[in-house]
Amino acid sequence: MHLLSRPVTALLTALALSACDANGPRFDEPEPGEALSGGDATVRKFDHNAFSMPSANLDPVRRLDFSVGNSFFRNPWVIAPASTTARDGLGPLFNTNACQSCHIKDGRGRPAEDERGNAVSMLVRLSIPAADEHAEVLRERGIAPEPTYGGQLQDMAIPGVAPEGKVRLAYDTHIERFADGFEVELRSPRLTITNLGYGPMHPETQFSVRVAPAMIGLGLLEAIPESAILANADPDDSNGNGISGRPNRVFDQVTGETSLGRFGWKAGQPNLNQQNADAFFNDMGLSTSLFSGRSCTQVQTDCLAMPQGGEPEVSDNILSMVLFYTRNLGVPARRNVDNPTVLAGKTLFHQAGCQSCHVPKFTTGDATEPELANQVIRPYTDLLLHDMGEGLADNRPEFDATGREWRTPPLWGIGLTQTVSDHTQFLHDGRARNLLEAVLWHGGEAEPAKRAVLEFDSAERSALLAFLESL
Repeated sequence: MHLLSRPVTALLTALALSACDANGPRFDEPEPGEALSGGDATVRKFDHNAFSMPSANLDPVRRLDFSVGNSFFRNPWVIAPASTTARDGLGPLFNTNACQSCHIKDGRGRPAEDERGNAVSMLVRLSIPAADEHAEVLRERGIAPEPTYGGQLQDMAIPGVAPEGKVRLAYDTHIERFADGFEVELRSPRLTITNLGYGPMHPETQFSVRVAPAMIGLGLLEAIPESAILANADPDDSNGNGISGRPNRVFDQVTGETSLGRFGWKAGQPNLNQQNADAFFNDMGLSTSLFSGRSCTQVQTDCLAMPQGGEPEVSDNILSMVLFYTRNLGVPARRNVDNPTVLAGKTLFHQAGCQSCHVPKFTTGDATEPELANQVIRPYTDLLLHDMGEGLADNRPEFDATGREWRTPPLWGIGLTQTVSDHTQFLHDGRARNLLEAVLWHGGEAEPAKRAVLEFDSAERSALLAFLESL
């Protein structure tokens, strides 16, 4: 959605007049360094490769390591046994054969919407209501997996093994209306799973549709000190502002202890290495030193009987190269930070209260990668869980996250989604077809912010979108 629907001078005059009576901060000029979303690591690339660049402050030798990691992220894995021993062991059940297939150009995935092919950059998480016998698996996985199909539906398989099922979405729609009468159609997804390969699912199966998020800036998010994240937590809403962000506490496979969750739509992973290893295991059926064995369940005997590509199939060396790559995907610089319309939209963003969850700025601490340490970054997230209302609920708990809670997603780079990913589908399941729809799906703790936005007139809507598109 782009500006402008009426002359610029009239737009800015209307914004100035409306902002005079509003409560909250005013932003008449950009903050120092505001364009550098990733600090010194910020990249200046704005085309379809904008999300695939190494941190700008990475030296030439380390850029070679970045390229090696990129090759393992980009190139497909093959069925075992194979002459390509470093890349064999795919499946037997899987969602994709390469990381890049979900995170195309390191960008945002999209939901499956027709009958052709597989879901690819969308997946479906599965679980059942937890009982006493699930205590140990709950501690380690945060969910009780569906007994036959496990914790994630895998819609592809190698020859000789039946895929678990076929996934499609259909949509119901409803209208949200602004105070000035402007209407926006929102769509609610309805999940359909057909061709179940291993019989019926548990009658109380819980489903959660997820699309692949963009990969930029993950190492910077990992480098934010835990104390800085917890400083924004207010689980009891002690300040009475209606925002009660909570940390998710999740299992760390290396330490065997509970740790702060940072990654995934519900902050279900404590660090980037475990996030990567989980994706190798569940998305591609590849074992690592963190997740050994097979992603098949005991019911899936054909899957269990297939040859493996070694144990682990992804060596610690390969895992470390992919970790280096995913840590150092740079964040593009902001565009148009000094544009008056963008600044007016930033004012409206704050006046609506959006920054309460989409916290604009952090300073990273010590980091394994020195380029990422002590950087002032602007990710627009608090990495905490928030109740987003019944409309966005998947009703599937994950560790401490309830079925109505989601981790605040970072907004940096969101304005380049169309350029990089060739679509503008947002939220955890891609239901929003543009940024305005994404805003209007906010509920729960964000309901007051959405109500404030619904009072915006055409000029104010345009300014808010101009600000979001500048991120």
